[in-house]
Amino acid sequence: MNDLKPFDERLAALIAALSPAGRRRMSMDIAKKLRQEQQQRIKAQLAPDGTPYTPRKRQPIKGKKNRVRKEMFAKLRASRYMKATGDDSAAAVEFTGKVQRIARVHQSGLKDKPGRNSPAVQYPERQLLGFSEENLRQVESLIVKHLSNQ
Repeated sequence: MNDLKPFDERLAALIAALSPAGRRRMSMDIAKKLRQEQQQRIKAQLAPDGTPYTPRKRQPIKGKKNRVRKEMFAKLRASRYMKATGDDSAAAVEFTGKVQRIARVHQSGLKDKPGRNSPAVQYPERQLLGFSEENLRQVESLIVKHLSNQ
């Protein structure tokens, strides 16, 4: 049995007592904080559980000389593509536009074509978005902070 169930019910009642504008403000703050944490984690090339991403496949020697490979997902983690949204009932962090397909392929480890005329490649699973225990603690502290300011 969950020992925190009465606490969770009381917390849900306090959140429901907030005005819609207060809930919207709180969910936006939570979404922004989660996006920031996800961006830092993607930059560190770590999955939500703390394991490192599967490294890129080695490129053939015939490739371009002196080519500097950027880190994986450098553009995906930009605020332009990774949006934080929140309303009075939910907070969300999501990818927008054309990068959504790239993120979905890597998140689930699907097959995709890297170029228009290239063959399909099986990509390893690299979880871009996800919750860790630390994220849950941060969300709880943000909720308590908002409730104490009301």
